[in-house]
Amino acid sequence: MSNLLQEETVSKIASFDGIDVYTIKTDKFKTSSINVFFHTNLDRQRVTKNALIPAVLRRGCRRFPTFQEIALHLEELYGATFDCGVTKMGERHIIQFYIEFVSEVFTEEGSKQFDKAFDLIYGIITQPVLEKGAFKDEYVKQEKENLKRLIESRVNDKMQYAVEKCLEETCKDEPYGIYDYGFVSDLRDINAQNLYEQYIAMLETYPVQVYIAGSASDDSVEKAVEKLKSLRPKTGGDFGDLSDKKLSGPSQDSFNKSVTEVRNVVERFSVNQGKLSLGFRTNTRPDSKDYYALLVYNGILGGGVHSKLFQNVREKASLAYYAFSRLEKFKGLMVVSSGIEIGNKDKALEIILQQIAEIKAGNITDYEFESTLKTIETNVKSLRDNQLQIVTHYLGQSIANTNDTFDDLIRKTSQVTKQEVVDVAQKIQLDTIYFLTSKEQA
Repeated sequence: MSNLLQEETVSKIASFDGIDVYTIKTDKFKTSSINVFFHTNLDRQRVTKNALIPAVLRRGCRRFPTFQEIALHLEELYGATFDCGVTKMGERHIIQFYIEFVSEVFTEEGSKQFDKAFDLIYGIITQPVLEKGAFKDEYVKQEKENLKRLIESRVNDKMQYAVEKCLEETCKDEPYGIYDYGFVSDLRDINAQNLYEQYIAMLETYPVQVYIAGSASDDSVEKAVEKLKSLRPKTGGDFGDLSDKKLSGPSQDSFNKSVTEVRNVVERFSVNQGKLSLGFRTNTRPDSKDYYALLVYNGILGGGVHSKLFQNVREKASLAYYAFSRLEKFKGLMVVSSGIEIGNKDKALEIILQQIAEIKAGNITDYEFESTLKTIETNVKSLRDNQLQIVTHYLGQSIANTNDTFDDLIRKTSQVTKQEVVDVAQKIQLDTIYFLTSKEQA
């Protein structure tokens, strides 16, 4: 595979008090970005508060006390964009903030775009609007209601919901089974004071990664690093590198799960179309050499129009409106998802499992194999077209304890053999069958 794109330059430039700072140097974009990630473990006690914190912080800060004032300031920064929220990567819960803005080289001299953008995101994170020594009560009440609606509305996208619920059911008694935006039932006991206390704990104790991407000057980056040193209180704590913190990364226990019995889960809604999702344990860690074979396996099974699922479940048998497979690399999971006529569940399940068996038996055509490698190359290259996806890639490399550039990923998958795909297929075990069906079905 030739004509690989030119690499970004990724460097870890500072590490102090549990804060790691990286630069991703690239001149491909007209924008630069600052990305701040607070890491913690997924747990039921804190997940809903963690999801609520960025929602409250974005409402205003000391310098810009309302969201409208923040929006106006973003307009002054040549239409910069700011956002924040939460996500989960394996059993890691991440509170993320980012600001993307026009690089200084494309603005008038002396605009100090980077400095202004950093000051804004730093102010939003560290200087919230307070009232009586806590968060503003009005903001907390409004964001609790917004979060309630967001959690409740996840059922509206039935395809995505079925995928998420299947994986949550697969990991029912594990931290990964926790929804990243939390639980409606937990909102009742959250108030301005205890949410503010959780926020202070976030600032003081959660390990932080900061990625500065684009073409920021060294002087601006150095000033940002100096400012970040005031993020932590001077408690005298020894944080060490992020890697030294007891965070849920790709732990051995999380990846070696022997399935003794396949679970069947049925959920009923007022729907006409069924959603059949299967949760698998891959028993393959993202930092193992087998992971690249797993990537190819997933592509052959359900990673595009060339795949076995698409060709056999959707095209030949006409049983599915869609059929695909997807990996959750940080937890060693794979999900197969399909949208089917409710009465076709058993037949669809039979054909899906038949495709799994075909790969295990080594029945992989040259077309399936070569098309998968080409699709992976195309998909990896496309990630480079979006600065935030570049940042997410390197964040993921850090969490997985790997160090693959985009070109490394393409090269290593291109070297995978059919036999290695067959070998990795032997480790994959079906764990949970989830079926979203109609209320009327018997």
